[in-house]
Amino acid sequence: MKKGSFQWMKSLNRTIILNKIRTDGPISRAQIAKETKLTPPTVSSLVSELIDKDLVIESEQGESIGGRKPTLLVINSDRFYIIGLDVGAKKIRAILIDLSGKTLDKTQTIIPKPISNEDLLSLIKRTISDLASIHETKEVIGIGVGMHGAVDVETGTSLFAPGLNLRDIPIKKALEAEYDVPVKIDNDVRAMAFGEYWFMEEKKDENIVTVNIGIGVGAGIVLNGKIFHGKYDLAGEIGHMTVDLNGNQCSCGNIGCWQTLISGPAIGEAAIKQLELNPNSHLLDMIDGEKHKIEGKTVYEAAIAGDSLCIKILEKTGEYIGIGLTNLIHILNPSKIIIGGGVANASPIILPKIKETIAQRGLTNQAKATPIYCSDLGSFGTAIGACALILGEIFEGDVSVVG
Repeated sequence: MKKGSFQWMKSLNRTIILNKIRTDGPISRAQIAKETKLTPPTVSSLVSELIDKDLVIESEQGESIGGRKPTLLVINSDRFYIIGLDVGAKKIRAILIDLSGKTLDKTQTIIPKPISNEDLLSLIKRTISDLASIHETKEVIGIGVGMHGAVDVETGTSLFAPGLNLRDIPIKKALEAEYDVPVKIDNDVRAMAFGEYWFMEEKKDENIVTVNIGIGVGAGIVLNGKIFHGKYDLAGEIGHMTVDLNGNQCSCGNIGCWQTLISGPAIGEAAIKQLELNPNSHLLDMIDGEKHKIEGKTVYEAAIAGDSLCIKILEKTGEYIGIGLTNLIHILNPSKIIIGGGVANASPIILPKIKETIAQRGLTNQAKATPIYCSDLGSFGTAIGACALILGEIFEGDVSVVG
């Protein structure tokens, strides 16, 4: 795997110029100087360095405003590449993109269980190497990793991966030693959130929240274009805010967490309870009467087939989600909320109820109208977000902020 020079780029002025070319290119040297307030000699010198490094290329000539036509600059998008990984509880998803964000290849690997720290690191390395070997001519400039569970972002260590029952995995240290490129690690939901922010097609909303609803519930918060971690990397654990004092016990040990009402397993448990009162539900036919097979996906499939019980369960789930998101709106007042994870696949049923609930409970008209979307990044959303961690560092500098 060829390796590109990442650290060389990370000077403030180079970052400013690179990002200006990325966002506004094709653009002239004179226009860069005018809009960034850098001196023309500084811009000229740094652009020459960026061209020498093949990061920037001269693409065409612009309109003359009295003298000779200026030469316009663009990012050399297909010169360097980034690998992003999503290390989940069951699979490792990996993706290879260029500097424009175009996907060149992707793959996924099943994680065998039980597995040790050493074996997981070996599997991660093999996944990276296999993907890179298919594209041996590509020059990889960095590796991003979205890791489920608790992550120490500064050291790049997985503190606790609950789905694998592993602790203290030195991912950043191991990968940088193996590949000699910078590695950025963050929690999977935060990586997904930054990917949503980075790859928005329209003008970027600076403050967004991505809520991942699957086996568990967590959030990634992007404030002023940076990932918010809180003082000790705990920001975003909204699945464990208490919403029902008399509710079910959560996996965290507390009672009535939001997660106990809206997660995939919670939807399955609600269906199992309701089946005792609704024995004619189509859901029983789908699982051959074996109630232990019921999960959130099963409930959605039955609802789409027209089962009234499952439709009601998902609508109630949408209401619960809407209540929690209303609390979130009143605390953070984001410009946009994006819902990801397996439960988001039920958006045709749950999204209208979510919006209806927020419209009823929002404190102001602006709060009631907060845009709510379901993610369209798909199952590789976290891996794409992991790539965005590297892109953000290249073009905008540090992408994280603590409390």
